[in-house]
Amino acid sequence: MNTNQIARIASLLGEPARTAMLLQLMDGRWLTATELAGAAQVSPQTASRHLAQLVAASLLRVEQRGRHRYHRLASDEVARVLESLMQIAGQAPLQRPVVPGPREPALRMARMCYDHIAGRLGLAIAERLQAERAIEFDGEAGLVTERAGPVLARWGLSLAPEQAPTRRARPDCRPCLDWSERKPHLAGRLGAMVCAHCLDQGWLRREAGSRALCISARGAAALRGLLGLEAWRKVAEEAPGS
Repeated sequence: MNTNQIARIASLLGEPARTAMLLQLMDGRWLTATELAGAAQVSPQTASRHLAQLVAASLLRVEQRGRHRYHRLASDEVARVLESLMQIAGQAPLQRPVVPGPREPALRMARMCYDHIAGRLGLAIAERLQAERAIEFDGEAGLVTERAGPVLARWGLSLAPEQAPTRRARPDCRPCLDWSERKPHLAGRLGAMVCAHCLDQGWLRREAGSRALCISARGAAALRGLLGLEAWRKVAEEAPGS
């Protein structure tokens, strides 16, 4: 690593159109160049040039599927950098009241952060798993404890070992500083599993064209039971079935 490499990444993120495309992918979706061009309000040709630079810098992944090429953030590390930049950019001058994170109520309640859950719901899940000593956060590190098995079973989950561990294997658990709550929610492999499970069960559903996650009536009942009534009230006073 050298200063030129750092400066190159910073310069790529410093172009508004490229940043707009990266932020559009913060919910973990695969999108085409045409869709990303629309998000960045640039021509398809300009978008293609930007996307090629982002792929070359390992900020994006691209896959050919039939006639289309789909783009996605290259890793949760890239999402983490973007989330940190969003926190810095959203900070108001000290002389004005600070309202961190998004202003939209739906985004503050629950949203996608790459492939895991952020917002009040993400924070409540992390705090519940910590209270039950299924996970532990220590600074930037996270640990899945030996008590996790029965706790995760109540969620309908089992954290099996990686099929083929590598030197860069994704951690099972790590804290991710929440943009709006300014406390850590759950990321890593377990965070992705919890999110996918909530979506598969129909507890959550994605809002079209947004990172927001909508909590269904069925999800409200299930999450209220798993998180506890007091924690649930803090998550979503206006959620269906709350």
